[in-house]
This record gives sequence, C-alpha cells and structure tokens, in this order.
Amino acid sequence: MTFDRLDLVSKLYQPSGWPRVLEAAAGQRSSGPLVVDLDPTTFCDLACPECISGKLLNQGRFTPERLAELAEELIEMSVRGVVLIGGGEPLAHRGTRNVLRVLGEAGVAIGVVTNGTMINQNLDELSQYASWVRVSMDAGTSETYGVFRPDRKGRSVFDKVIGNMRLLAGVKKGALGYSFLVMTRRLPDGTMVSNHHEVLQAARLARDIGCDYFETKAMFDDGHHVIQVAEDILKSVDEQLAEAEQWADGSFEIINSSTLTSLRNRVGAVQPKDYHQCKVAELRTLITPSGVYVCSYHRGNSQAKIGDAVTERLPDIWKNSDRGVIDPSRDCLFHCARHRSNLEMDKIATEAVTPEMGGDYDPFL
Repeated sequence: MTFDRLDLVSKLYQPSGWPRVLEAAAGQRSSGPLVVDLDPTTFCDLACPECISGKLLNQGRFTPERLAELAEELIEMSVRGVVLIGGGEPLAHRGTRNVLRVLGEAGVAIGVVTNGTMINQNLDELSQYASWVRVSMDAGTSETYGVFRPDRKGRSVFDKVIGNMRLLAGVKKGALGYSFLVMTRRLPDGTMVSNHHEVLQAARLARDIGCDYFETKAMFDDGHHVIQVAEDILKSVDEQLAEAEQWADGSFEIINSSTLTSLRNRVGAVQPKDYHQCKVAELRTLITPSGVYVCSYHRGNSQAKIGDAVTERLPDIWKNSDRGVIDPSRDCLFHCARHRSNLEMDKIATEAVTPEMGGDYDPFL
C-alpha cells in the first residue's frame, strides 16, 4: 500500500490506536503509549561535529538484561511501534538483536534509525523484524561523508556503510531509507563548507543501493530550532530534488521532511503554539538510559523527565507520571513534527472532524 510516511495526522485514524487517540484528544491520561522511542545506549562509534545529541553521548547504556526486560514491558503495555534510536548508535548495544527478535515475534512494529556501521552484525534481525531502517548518511561521496560524519579517528567509513546498506537491501522485508540532512559549517578561517551539492548524487546512490526512499531534512540547532540556509543553497537543493524525481516510481520514493518545507516557506526558527497540553505526549514517549522523557525533543531535559527506566518498570512509570509537565506554548517553541497532530486532536475532541477509518497501515504516528 502506498502512503505518505510523513503524514502523521492521517495516522491518528487507525482502528487499533483509535481508543487511545480518543483518550488523549479528550485530555485524559491514556492507558499507554502507542509508540515508544527507545535509546538502548548513549555510545556512538562516529564523531559527527553537528550531532544534536553530542552533549548527551557516551554517558551510559542499559544492561542487556534490563534492555530485555524493557522489551517485555513494552509488549505488556500494548505498545504498537518501537523506534530504536539515539542518543547513541542503537546497533552498538549487544542486546539490540534480542530486542528486535522479542518485539518482532510479538508483532510490534519496529523502526531503526542508525548510522549504518553495524548493520552487518545485526543483519538477520534487521531483515526479519524491522518495519523500516533509516540510515543517516548526509553525503553522496566518501570525502563529504568524512567531513560531516567522521569516525572517532577522523576517517570516513562511507564505503563500509554503503556496503552494509547493499547487504540489507538484498534481504530486507521492511523499508530501507537513505537520510540526507542538509548541512553547512563555517570554518575558523571563515570558509563555508556544505554537503548540499551532493543531494542528487546521494539520491541516485540510494536508488542504486536498493533503498525504498530518499529523505531530505533541514538542520536543527541545540534547541531544536530549524537552522535557516542561504537562498542559493535552498534553490540548489530544490533543483536537485526536482531532477531526482525522475527515479521515483512504485519502488523508490523521494520524500521531504516538514523541516525542509518550513525552510521553503521561510517560516523562521520559532513555531508558536497556543495550547498548553501536548496531547501527543499521551501517545508517544522516549526511553533512555538517563530517564524516560515526555518526547524525543526533550531528550536530556530534566524538566521533562517522567521516570527512570533503569530502576522502575515502564507500566509503573506510565501509571504514576505526569505527562503534562511540559507546556508547549512555553517549552516547545521549536519546530515540532507533531504540532499538526496536536491541532487535529483538538478537532477530534470537539467533534469538528468526522473520522474515516481504514485499516491499520503504519503505527508510527
């Protein structure tokens, strides 16, 4: 079935999640999250200068035993989708393979956001159980990859990652995505370096690898505000994406994130919100070794921490926590991918929309 991977509003209207969507829309505490972002570890084998989680890296991980327990607790809570992400590199944890197997065999949909360096060690589980794997590439050549995504010794492992993606493309059951974050960096001498000129080359490579989609995104700063780019860079990116559309067919898709759309519309770094409760926080949450947080945008924010998954069971955290500790009108002035979902749930609460239910097709709302 063809669907818009980024149409998060439409994903609210799926039968299996609808009861909890109604709870959240009415301002009630939901019986459990539908989707969970899970950071198995904060360790990463790359040293990307622009990493938005750079200040949170290499500060701990779940033990393999606790990680296995978390998988069982997520199943107990009837979570429909789990995204293994970071923080660090999720495939760097030796317990991740077991999590993929346990969740997958329980029918939980699994997404994986990875740098791709360890796909080969996790190939069997990824190919068998992952609904989708998105590899953060941000380049179309080894040279540019080495500038923006070097390993800890400053080397480019581009060829290794591309080889791993080819391996997965040959055996995968789910979707494989090539993610390209448009980046610029000003060097000490004032020179500007960028990866934007490789969008078309990267899209061609993604198609040749056997990826299902190529996604282009804009950069965030440490506060999750979208970083504006020069007009000529944005024009170049758009021209390359337009040319890349020639390869879009039933098996390969060119998609743009909402952050790139915000750049095109020049909406600025701030996204004002006039509501005080994030209803999506009743449907999604983030679990990391340092704590459970209201959402991924607030990873590491002590004010948004609602529990400690190292010492507390997830069902107990959900039962006892206050997901309303964050006020979007005050604390979420950055671009939020689920802003429109919050607005939609306000309409659902007032019966301003008539739901049209289809089947379940993608739990990652």
